Amino acid sequence: MENFGDIFSQVMQAMLANKLRTFLTMFGIAWGVGSLLVLVGLGEGFRSGQRKNLADIGNDVIMMWGGLIPAVPNQHTAQRPYKLTPADEAEMRQLPELRSVTATLERTDLYEVSQWSNTSSLVMGVEPNYSTVRFVPMAVGRFLNAGDLLNRRRVAVLGQKTAQLLFPGRPFLGHFITINGTDFAVIGETDRIGHGDNNGENQRVFIPLTTMAELFAMKGDNIPHDALTSIQYQPTKHGDSTDATVAVHRLIGRNHGFDPLNRDAFDEWDTIHTSKLVDKIFDAMDVFLGGVGVVTLGLGAVGIINIMLVAVTERTREIGLRKALGATRRSILTQFFLEGLLLTTVSGVIGIALSAAFMGLLQLLLTNKMPGFDPPRLVWWSAALAMGCLAVCGIVAGVYPASQAAALEPVEALRRE
Repeated sequence: MENFGDIFSQVMQAMLANKLRTFLTMFGIAWGVGSLLVLVGLGEGFRSGQRKNLADIGNDVIMMWGGLIPAVPNQHTAQRPYKLTPADEAEMRQLPELRSVTATLERTDLYEVSQWSNTSSLVMGVEPNYSTVRFVPMAVGRFLNAGDLLNRRRVAVLGQKTAQLLFPGRPFLGHFITINGTDFAVIGETDRIGHGDNNGENQRVFIPLTTMAELFAMKGDNIPHDALTSIQYQPTKHGDSTDATVAVHRLIGRNHGFDPLNRDAFDEWDTIHTSKLVDKIFDAMDVFLGGVGVVTLGLGAVGIINIMLVAVTERTREIGLRKALGATRRSILTQFFLEGLLLTTVSGVIGIALSAAFMGLLQLLLTNKMPGFDPPRLVWWSAALAMGCLAVCGIVAGVYPASQAAALEPVEALRRE
């Protein structure tokens, strides 16, 4: 009776006797496993990058701008424009479907000057709660407060890029800038938002909404004197904007005289809907990429089954001799099963290790270097899927050839050339 150590020794001898064939077989499995993990990791990298982009905007934010009311639904002729107003915002604050509401007044045609430099950034009149609805981290100083808004103070918070342009390498807190000739005291600087060279969120100047409305109201024909650029809000239900959107549409439609069911009249962006859409897209991508990886892995498994069948054919006389000397059917079955299982398991572990090392290197080299994309990372469920597929492949690759070998009659095996 052969013990497990003897059988394992015979398995290793058989594998080492055909080094090139063993290497190519293991390479095929390792390549399949690595492909599966890297492909899924790429999909998750894109998903993670898009989530970070949305997180840089804010959590559960719906943005609404003034729109155009079609004279006839679904038609874009004879449209009547409308602008959002503080009255709209005040009523929206009373809606139980919303947990927070903030308004903005923005202009891009204003000129900012310091004693060192000048620029033309986006100037935003905002309320103190803007920094909680939207993602506005502070680097130094403070953001606007209720006193600034109430007293219409002429204070400004600079975006990181704007601070660099107006005060290159120089202190700015407590210093003054002028916006179209009006002095504003600098009270803070926001931290950098976003990744890479995208500076749109960082080249901004924040001033109190009341001050903005007083000094730099929106210009244009048929525009109310108190017109707002946008109203941004968050629903009471986290991750669900359905009830909030219906309530807001009903209110805005009533205030501006149009049917709230006419979606063409609304100009808005729902980051919750966008986030769910992105997740669905990348779920589909994960399924597709994972499927490609599994197919590649399956091809490697077919290769192992083929190699094991060839090994049984080549070693027919050896099997016959061993059975004639007393080797049991069970020991023959165990030997070939163990050989197939060992090939798949070791190959799989090597594939997982190499793909993890490759993705770890990409993390070091590319993190925060490509806006909207994170480097691929090892995803636990893809590793579990790979190991599950390997277990199935190992069993199939070992059991069938092993059963063929164990079924050989000693006399018939010995008579074969």
